[in-house]
Parts: sequence; structure tokens; C-alpha cells
Amino acid sequence: QVQLVESGGGLVQAGGSLRLSCAASGRTGSTYAMGWFRQAPGKEREFVAAISRSGTNTYYADSVKGRFTISRDNAKNTVYLQMNMLEPEDTAVYYCAARIIALATRVFTSEMQYEYWGQGTQVTVSS
Repeated sequence: QVQLVESGGGLVQAGGSLRLSCAASGRTGSTYAMGWFRQAPGKEREFVAAISRSGTNTYYADSVKGRFTISRDNAKNTVYLQMNMLEPEDTAVYYCAARIIALATRVFTSEMQYEYWGQGTQVTVSS
């Protein structure tokens, strides 16, 4: 099984930055299509960003476009989410997700399109 572990969350002031990491283990011989999702208290889990297996294609939710950047380092089996200009509305538990079967250039934006999930990391943005 593939295990995903998020890290890098914490408390930050509005306007600040954080970089989340998602380390994959267990079946790291292959690359995966990856995504980041988040869930705020009392809200549905929502899509944040996605990156293809090749790393060449990315896609962002409108709410974070221009502020967040998803990237990957296949040599380290790690996917990152650089979050800049954070707002209180960004407060949520952030989850990374992986999909094994995917064309090299595909990105996925729906929860149901992923099969492996991390346990999440808390991001809190104070005003």
C-alpha cells in the first residue's frame, strides 16, 4: 500500500506563507498523479491543487490561484504545496491524495478520482 504523510502545517499570520510537504512511501517505485484538498470545520472537503505524474501539468482552484503553487520532487518522492498570501479563509486541514493509474499529463480535481490519502495537517491562519 501507498502511505502518504503530510507535514508543514501550523499557525501563521494572515499574509504569511507556509510550505506543506507530502511524502510517499511503500510503493515509491512509480510516480502518481497527486492532489491537495482541504476541509474547514463544518464544511465539505474541497479541491485545492493537482499535479500530473510528469509534473508538467498543474491545476488550481480559483480560490487559491495565484497564491498557491504545487510542485513535486520525484527523487525525494515528495509533493509540495507552497502557500503564500494566506488568508483566514485558508484555515483547514489539508490532505494530499494520490492516484496510481493515470496518464502522464492528466490532472484530477475530484475526491473520487483518488485512491490514497494522507491523514492531514492543520493550517490555521490568524487575522
